[in-house]
Amino acid sequence: MVNIPEIFGSMVFNDSVMKNKLPKEIYKSLKKTIEKGEDLDIGLANVVAAAMKDWALELGATHYTHWFQPLTGITAGKHDSFISPTGNGTVIMEFSGKELIKGEPDASSFPSGGLRATFEARGYTAWDPTSPAFVKDGTLYIPTVFCSFSGHTLDTKTPLLRSMEEIGREALRIVRLFGDNVTTSVSTTVGPEQEYFLVDKELYEQRKDLMFTGRTLFGAPAPKGQEMDDHYFGAIKPRVAAFMKDLDEALWRLGVLAKTKHNEAAPAQHELAPLYTTTNIAVDGNHLTMELMRSIAPKHGLMCLLHEKPFEGVNGSGKHNNWSLATDTGKNLLDPGKTPGENAQFLLFLAAFIKAVDEYQGLLRSSIACAGNDHRLGANEAPPAIISIFLGDELTTILEDIEKGHRHQDAPVSAMELGVHVLPSFPKDNTDRNRTSPLAFTGNKFEFRMLGSSQNIAQPNTLLNTAMAEVLGQFADRLEKAENLMEDVFAIVREVMHDHKRIIFNGNGYSDEWEIEAERRGLLNLKSTVACLPQMLERKNIALYVEHGIYSEQEIHSRYEISLESYSKNINVEALTALEMLNREILPAINAYIGVLGEQTKYEKQVKAELIQLCDRIFDSTRMLESVTAQARTMSGVLEQAKFYRDKVVTALQSVRVAVDLAEAKMPSDYWPMPTYTDLLFRI
Repeated sequence: MVNIPEIFGSMVFNDSVMKNKLPKEIYKSLKKTIEKGEDLDIGLANVVAAAMKDWALELGATHYTHWFQPLTGITAGKHDSFISPTGNGTVIMEFSGKELIKGEPDASSFPSGGLRATFEARGYTAWDPTSPAFVKDGTLYIPTVFCSFSGHTLDTKTPLLRSMEEIGREALRIVRLFGDNVTTSVSTTVGPEQEYFLVDKELYEQRKDLMFTGRTLFGAPAPKGQEMDDHYFGAIKPRVAAFMKDLDEALWRLGVLAKTKHNEAAPAQHELAPLYTTTNIAVDGNHLTMELMRSIAPKHGLMCLLHEKPFEGVNGSGKHNNWSLATDTGKNLLDPGKTPGENAQFLLFLAAFIKAVDEYQGLLRSSIACAGNDHRLGANEAPPAIISIFLGDELTTILEDIEKGHRHQDAPVSAMELGVHVLPSFPKDNTDRNRTSPLAFTGNKFEFRMLGSSQNIAQPNTLLNTAMAEVLGQFADRLEKAENLMEDVFAIVREVMHDHKRIIFNGNGYSDEWEIEAERRGLLNLKSTVACLPQMLERKNIALYVEHGIYSEQEIHSRYEISLESYSKNINVEALTALEMLNREILPAINAYIGVLGEQTKYEKQVKAELIQLCDRIFDSTRMLESVTAQARTMSGVLEQAKFYRDKVVTALQSVRVAVDLAEAKMPSDYWPMPTYTDLLFRI
């Protein structure tokens, strides 16, 4: 029997461990560094490093690594041992404050988007003391930021930390205006729900597309998909349950607040949801979640798929980013309370969010853009590519009343009565949970539902933080000069509704009518990664980041280029993988079966004729795919190349897939060269 309170955080150099392992004065100094952002003294670092090393050795660690988040979407780190020679043929275990504070990984093979010359290989990692170190697989992991030799940021954590400082400062100005002199800091909190698929490892290894691209490039639909709605929240199969149990325990040991697990809508699809925590800790925790999912699954004969759309015809996987603001005294600034119409502070923060999302909708859309997400967004399984906010009828009515110039009278909280005396009654929430909305208010937070399952959540949270900091700063500048605070607060809410209410939509985001209505409202409808990434270079969007010190203009351009290059590289790998499967597996298999078919029966005659026609069609489509892929690789200009991959290569991939899937449906299973959707989705 696992004692969860005992194992939770047992592999983490957390506050409890620091308090126990460090001298009292050192502990107090380190806490000031973490909580107030004070500079880290090298003498202090030496004491912390020695204590951290001794603690890690007790847990079986032999190495340490500076763990960082380069612009690849995943984490990285080189592993150094603690050993140090003594001169007499023996070694001792050492770890200095200098080694704790700074590392020098080779930066030459990480994406930089032109931020460094080819010959400039040096990079630096710097300890992030706000995120606790931990031990995993015999190594002490030290969360760090990553920059180039010239000082440019080459990671996702540095901008995130900057954005957290920005919104914390501006939000604190607002709460001070409302008479709160107890709060000393405000932080954004996030709870990222993680969707994923599990498939049999042996079957996975028989499919090159899953191995190289994370999704099936070919595959006829199984006789049954998700149309019966029987998998969602259904009984968890024993093999999957065993995986989930091991995953939970591993996450708990690393201090990740894994809370909920269940089957998702599609067969073989599942979800893990954590509790909310400070955003940078949540980002680290989500990386650990994805890494552990991938490493634990094979121990159960499974493989974890984090691609946004591993299987055509069933739901893809997203990552719902639940975002809110909290004070260090425990107050949620997005909690409307029992009378939201009278809660001026809540209404002001709500108005700030509405304005921030409307003004920076293009940048918000680009923050979750990737090749995998293009398959998922707007496919009646995920939010559309159009950014909008769902508030629910009650909050929308409150804001509309304020816009009209009068205060809203809150109705009594209604109770949910189920008509059976033995069943309890309970209060209804202020809002529903609109699964078709990209950004839904769900009681005391906003659920940003557009993120893809494989994506690093740092980038969209950096944008949300920065955009909110900008708007809150504008509000604070005005309100600090106000003669009548309440009058000006409600005046701001009225103005926001007048200027930005177009972004509020409480209806069905999947409907064709909404796309027409969104265009009428002037909302952006950026349907692909290539279409939305140029939003990063809009002058207003560049100014947002530069003025708040999140990125330099050069760093923004570098990330734009890296994102486009990543898109093209992903499509290129898919095309090359498809060509290998077509030329070496699929076409030979179809041709071989045609060869054994006679013409003695109507079945043989008809199937043979159909397969000959399909084989020729697949052959011609394969040659076309080869041609456009070769042409794409020779193109110059990152945007032009990405457009060509989207318009020509993706189209050619889809064209050949249609023919292959038709052929698969006519082939005997013992002739088809790879596991089918039936095998992958239903045989765990």
